[in-house]
Amino acid sequence: MRTSIATVSLSGSLTEKLNAAARAGFDGVEIFENDLLASPLTPEEIRARCADLGLTIDLYQPMRDIEAVPDDEFARNLRRARHKFELMRRLGTDTVLVCSSVSPLALDDDALATAQLSELADLAQDFGVRVAYEALAWGRHVSTYDHAWRIVEAADHPALGTCLDSFHILSRGPDPKDLEGIEDIPGEKIFFLQLADAPLLAMDVLQWSRHYRCFPGQGGFDIAGLLRHVVRAGYAGPLSLEVFNDVFRQAEAGPTAVDARRSLLVLQESIGLAPLPEPVVPTGIAFAELVTPDAEPVAAILGALGLARTARHRSKPVDLWECGEARILVNTGPAARREGTGLAAVGLESPDPAGAARRAEALLAPVLPRRRAPQDTPLDAVAAPDGTELFFCATGRPELPNWRADFEPVEAAATAVSAEGVERIDHLALTQPWHHFDEAALFHRSVLGLHGQESVDVADPYGLFRSRAVTNSGGSVRIALAVGPAPTEDETRVQHIALATDDVIAAARRFRAAGGRLLPMPANYYDDLAARYEFTEGELATYSELGILYDRDAQGEFRHCYTRTVGRVFFELVQRDGGHQGYGAQNAPVRLAAQHAQHSLR
Repeated sequence: MRTSIATVSLSGSLTEKLNAAARAGFDGVEIFENDLLASPLTPEEIRARCADLGLTIDLYQPMRDIEAVPDDEFARNLRRARHKFELMRRLGTDTVLVCSSVSPLALDDDALATAQLSELADLAQDFGVRVAYEALAWGRHVSTYDHAWRIVEAADHPALGTCLDSFHILSRGPDPKDLEGIEDIPGEKIFFLQLADAPLLAMDVLQWSRHYRCFPGQGGFDIAGLLRHVVRAGYAGPLSLEVFNDVFRQAEAGPTAVDARRSLLVLQESIGLAPLPEPVVPTGIAFAELVTPDAEPVAAILGALGLARTARHRSKPVDLWECGEARILVNTGPAARREGTGLAAVGLESPDPAGAARRAEALLAPVLPRRRAPQDTPLDAVAAPDGTELFFCATGRPELPNWRADFEPVEAAATAVSAEGVERIDHLALTQPWHHFDEAALFHRSVLGLHGQESVDVADPYGLFRSRAVTNSGGSVRIALAVGPAPTEDETRVQHIALATDDVIAAARRFRAAGGRLLPMPANYYDDLAARYEFTEGELATYSELGILYDRDAQGEFRHCYTRTVGRVFFELVQRDGGHQGYGAQNAPVRLAAQHAQHSLR
């Protein structure tokens, strides 16, 4: 189906919004009145700009407080409407959105609303305009889609139809059976469809609508279920996004528009309207790549963790460090940011690397050109929303290109710790740019086929961190996405790599013995642990000595500790027992406070 986006969903000037929508591949736009009023372009120039960009103007919106009002007020409304219909003719669009009235003058009189909307439609028809009547969830007397449809049906006017808006319908928490009535509306009388998701919040619906909408798949609404009903009704118009969101209004328009269109592609796929390449779910983490201007501090911490430098890339300044199935690449080639070491790329084990790349490209993930020597292994890579490079890998499979073939063995460093304890990368924690959190969650679920867990809020000394993990079904790929309490420069975003071990106490002791520095935790934390859990004699003292944190749930136990930060990266040693699937969220506030304290001592 054709796709459209309301200009209110994007940041910037009207020209910037139109450019972003066109680049993202949208077919059309809704022109929000405020964007037009603030634009220096005439309606004719806006029309021409859209035509040059290949965009249709699918809707002009909104007209408010029109119907069921006293005669003198309605006369003023018709005068206003006449002016707007003339503007729409200049703009080159033929559909206007009329919201159900919230005016204190509006009367609870369906017959009056029907008569006045019919008269409005007469006037609209003279200008070649159609009126799409929408029920606002907070409408004074008309607040449900079926009530709005009854009024439209009673008017029986060819220039009057209804607009269905997923937020206004689903925010009222209807019984799923109530939505079946959508299929009773003739498809040709559904003049427009607006889509928006939202997190499930308990708050005033107007504030919820104005600040917290998001793109389909990023919230808690069953947008796919509603769309199925609309399609069965015979609707053939565009799928249009109307999203009011404080973060999107401050984010760059281009990436937001791409995220928006990706959400519509995934939505259409979910109900069989737009076939896409099948998801290829990664089966493991092949490597994590660090970029650093100075390899020495990184080498010291990796060696202390038990990894050894085993190979070097034959054509690039990249070293491979490994222990068990844990592999870290250390790249000193690119110019590093002033903050030093950062996590730049992740290799994902894929059953079908080429298929994974096709899926990513179809969902608008930027395919990354890769500078390589003729003999280097070809690898498909795309960029995640935060800029992290994702490589689709096949390690040690003869039938597929093997990235390890690019590395030549070296003699392990004499200072390397015994290769015991560290088994693999347990998870990666990626702090997202402030305005990319919802985009990142949708990207990792839709492009990579990972499952999203519930979002959690974590208290930081200076605000709240929001975190959401995405995993494959077996837990061999775990990525914890987080966003900080406020906008920050990208250089200050800290990432971390968690390494799995079957004995975190032994691993922590080896790390310290090799000169590594663990993040100390406050004594008050261990006093609280003693109150909440029973431990064997000396166990809690050991945890306190090493800075080990502890968590427990119905599935098992979780023990973990942290290294000091190097540049913008730190490491975590993790021991999972009994099937524990968490990440120690209840310990995160203590860890964050400890990191702030250490940072202030620098």
